[in-house]
Amino acid sequence: MPMAASDIEAMIKAALPDAQVEITDLAGDGDHYSARVVSESFRGLTRINQQRKVYDALGGRMGGVLHALQLSTGVPD
Repeated sequence: MPMAASDIEAMIKAALPDAQVEITDLAGDGDHYSARVVSESFRGLTRINQQRKVYDALGGRMGGVLHALQLSTGVPD
């Protein structure tokens, strides 16, 4: 069963409360998304560790319930 964009956003914001999250359904199938996540908590982390924090927020759903997530991360200006 696909995951709703609102569920993905809620899980990320639960783990990273200050995050600005933009979710786009890439294929219209509820299974292939892109996410842009901006959070002060990423400051000083490598891009890989920033993305790891987002994947951790999804609680192991990547590759299972959530098939694909194109992810970009950053810190606020």
